[in-house]
Amino acid sequence: MTEKSMYEKSLDLFPPVANRATHLGIVKGEGAYVWDENGKKYLDFASGVAVVNCGHNHPYVLKKARAQMDKLVHGGHNVVYYQSYIDLAEKILGHVGHDYKIYFSNSGAEANEGAIKLAKQVTGRPGIITFKRSFHGRTLATATLTASSSKFRRHYEGLLPSVYYADYPYAARTGLTEDQEVARCLGSIREIFRDLIEPEQVACMILEPVQGEGGYIVPPKSFLQALRKICDEHGILLIFDEVQTGFGRTGKIFAYEHFDVKPDIMSLAKAIANGFPLSAVVARRDLMDKWPAGTHGGTFGGNPVACAAGVAVFELLEGGLVDHAAEMGRYFRQKLDALTANHQEILEIRGLGLMIGAEFVDHNGKPDAALVTEIRKRALEKGLILLYCGVDNNCIRFIPPLIVTEAQIDDAMQILTESLEESLQAAR
Repeated sequence: MTEKSMYEKSLDLFPPVANRATHLGIVKGEGAYVWDENGKKYLDFASGVAVVNCGHNHPYVLKKARAQMDKLVHGGHNVVYYQSYIDLAEKILGHVGHDYKIYFSNSGAEANEGAIKLAKQVTGRPGIITFKRSFHGRTLATATLTASSSKFRRHYEGLLPSVYYADYPYAARTGLTEDQEVARCLGSIREIFRDLIEPEQVACMILEPVQGEGGYIVPPKSFLQALRKICDEHGILLIFDEVQTGFGRTGKIFAYEHFDVKPDIMSLAKAIANGFPLSAVVARRDLMDKWPAGTHGGTFGGNPVACAAGVAVFELLEGGLVDHAAEMGRYFRQKLDALTANHQEILEIRGLGLMIGAEFVDHNGKPDAALVTEIRKRALEKGLILLYCGVDNNCIRFIPPLIVTEAQIDDAMQILTESLEESLQAAR
């Protein structure tokens, strides 16, 4: 009898909610590549959903993690202190600023929960403003904050109370100018204040500085700056969810640096430790100092091994990896823009650094999820892993590791082009 594949075995072991983006059973990863159980090599432009920014099994990250494993695997940050915990905090705050403090957790959703708990704790206010097409996690609270798909909320209602949804700029789909789109979205916030909740009852606004699941949408700089002004005017705390955008993904260590807007609170996760589970809440020192002991916690947050890996990640970023990501992002965009010039099916290429999205539409200009599905299927067969995003599932998001080379981008572009052409031909 033929040995079952990992996928076939998984059908007997896991529920449908544990579904994967592919049927691949992976046995090895190195740099920008992974190998499946049959020995086939794939160029990984998903990076574990923006987690392994330094590439799979980066030797320096593994070296730091192994050294820590020989000393201490778990101490419990609610019980004791340990050096890697201190070292990573100093690294991150050295970049963000020492007028901030940090609290370590395990996952992005947990960090976002911590961020809104902090905002509610220190302001004493009930209200939260989040944004349409957002994604902040799948816990009950973060599913409430998420507005990119109703499937994340189905049968979990009612959720967290006093949450209100504003519009996030998306001029490519509304047909408005950038200034008009910003004005429209700011108007939606004023309507919330007028019709639903007074601003003095709002604890925080939480948003992704670049939307991820919602379609890799980059807002105009003026929008984030206007939000900063609104929050300052009404004593509302501005939270940036940098779970997907952080740690070099956008060509800067944190995405907020592109917009000249600094949040009061920031959530971090995914690439923070290049695959080791870790997240963090970073917030202004004056806010953190009002967060009483016992009002938040977690057993495994700030794990010593994960923190050691995080130190290695930050050293790599500071050592030139961020600059390389920005350079490769520009190169990749040039290649994608050239492809777009010959294909009206691509509505827009957008993104920052190596966080790039391509939105596909049909001949009527409507979202074309079927085309994206076919492109991804054919690309996978040719050895390229791609993910989709967007509320209509009609965007391909390109998330290569930051170590990616021009040659690897060229290989990906060749596969993408062939997959697109074959998909269009099959549809005719």
